[in-house]
Amino acid sequence: MIPFVLIWGGGDLASGVALRLHWSGIHVVVVERSQPLAVRRSVAFAQAVYDGETTIEAVTGRLIDAPDQMESCWAKGEVPVIVDPDLHLLTDFRPVAVVDARMRKKETELDLTIADLVIGLGPGFTVDENCHAAVETNRGHFLGRVYWEGSPEPDTGIPGKVQAFAAERILHAPATGIVETLVPIGHSVKEGEPLLLVAGEACVAPFDGVVRGLIHNGVPVREGMKVGDVDPRPEVFRCWYASEKSLAIGGGVLEALLTQPEIRRQLWEG
Repeated sequence: MIPFVLIWGGGDLASGVALRLHWSGIHVVVVERSQPLAVRRSVAFAQAVYDGETTIEAVTGRLIDAPDQMESCWAKGEVPVIVDPDLHLLTDFRPVAVVDARMRKKETELDLTIADLVIGLGPGFTVDENCHAAVETNRGHFLGRVYWEGSPEPDTGIPGKVQAFAAERILHAPATGIVETLVPIGHSVKEGEPLLLVAGEACVAPFDGVVRGLIHNGVPVREGMKVGDVDPRPEVFRCWYASEKSLAIGGGVLEALLTQPEIRRQLWEG
């Protein structure tokens, strides 16, 4: 079996990690749930679960039915995406490293024997308890830093500020129910414009801007869940490129892999 890294989660930050590793010549597989909750779907390999395939910056993520199809994807220069939230594939396939990129932001139990290197992204991880290394995901001076002891910074609950807007950028479900999207990602909106409906209740644009993220149509959500993201900047190109944050985190994961001689040997010489 070709040595590979398993990325648990296919949202925008996980996909930035997948891109950075893929560009560095490392084979990766992205593992998702049956109904991904990614919001920035235009830069999330999770979207392949809905569409069969998706392309981010010329890299195609392809949905596969079984782990034995991974090698055919890698041979074509693609990123395989599989629905396997409980990691059943580990029964027959052992990755060199596992990156827990689910961004749960709370303490998670994780078996450190599932791979030679287990890397946790962001809050909820403590080295030697539920990961071997952790990567900082909070914006600021330490973004992308690798921790070999201790934990990343706790969740602030406040999104990064864009122009004058921070928490206001995030759209939350107005009710519990099924999402009905009304506009596509990349759509320019005016303040107060309805962007989606949940159980008949509208979620509207908080200000003029561009819809940078919107949860997939038909997904069941709970009231208060994150369902969208509006960017006050008028340029649309940001919707189609991995963010600087996701690539910085991907750089941290790459550093964690490279600084372990045995991991490095397996990935590049195996």
